[in-house]
Amino acid sequence: MRVVRTPDERFEGLTGYPFTPHYAEVADGEGGTLRMHYLDEGPAGTAAPDAPPVLLLHGEPSWSFLYRHMIPVLTAAGHRCVAPDLVGFGRSDKPTEVSDYTFARQVAWTTELVCSRLDLDRITLVCQDWGGLIGLRVLAEAPERFARVVVANTGLPTGDQYMGKAFLAWQTFARETPSLDIGWIVNGGCTTDLAPEVVAGYDAPFPDDSYKAGARAMPSLVPTSPDDPAHDDNVAAWEVLSRFDRPFLCAFSDSDPITSGGDAVFRSSVPGAAGVEHVTIAGGGHFLQEDRGPELARVVADFIAATS
Repeated sequence: MRVVRTPDERFEGLTGYPFTPHYAEVADGEGGTLRMHYLDEGPAGTAAPDAPPVLLLHGEPSWSFLYRHMIPVLTAAGHRCVAPDLVGFGRSDKPTEVSDYTFARQVAWTTELVCSRLDLDRITLVCQDWGGLIGLRVLAEAPERFARVVVANTGLPTGDQYMGKAFLAWQTFARETPSLDIGWIVNGGCTTDLAPEVVAGYDAPFPDDSYKAGARAMPSLVPTSPDDPAHDDNVAAWEVLSRFDRPFLCAFSDSDPITSGGDAVFRSSVPGAAGVEHVTIAGGGHFLQEDRGPELARVVADFIAATS
């Protein structure tokens, strides 16, 4: 497996992102290792190995930069925030072949980071986009480690459902476009028009196309038919979720054409979602952390306080 690592200078002086990098090694599945980056932030005495963490998982093609508006709100409320970069994104290592990326590998890499390298427990999972597809599979691997869940603009498709024309078009675009403009893609998924320095923050991990194999691969790894390689594992994860009775909050936005209505299956299928006052974030696009980050962070903090 050939791997590239974004030079550190690409991350210097990013707007609103003053956080200290942390790294851990995970097995790459081929006898080597990959370096994964994560943030570990909290008020004095809180960002400690035994503090209950808020695990913030990003999706495609963003990275932990997406959570820069939320982390200060959550740490001010007394919470430890752990925000990894998925393999292929942010400051994490980036295998250079599209074929290096599979749904199962992303789950394995993230599970090893969360459960083995960081040994997180009493987790509040906050997940959006691929952060949910991967994060909910990690939860299914070790449900005892999770105290509560907040899902936002995400899902866990098995391939048995029609994903819609907009998503299928996105799969084709990511796979076939000659130029995958990451900052432009994130901007297009927001209701707000991002400032040039913010767009630059999303472009920072990707100096050229050789760093973008993960970004190209991930949309096509979403199951869209029952014969998808991830079908059986996702069905098994839903079986775990159908028994998950710890607090489970849906906080979808009102302006995301891709995941609109996706909260319904969580509300009806996850026992922990019953009796919870679910939230719709007004004015948020697909990347609602960018559009309404502080508001979503307050929703998370209030949910933790109400269910602790």
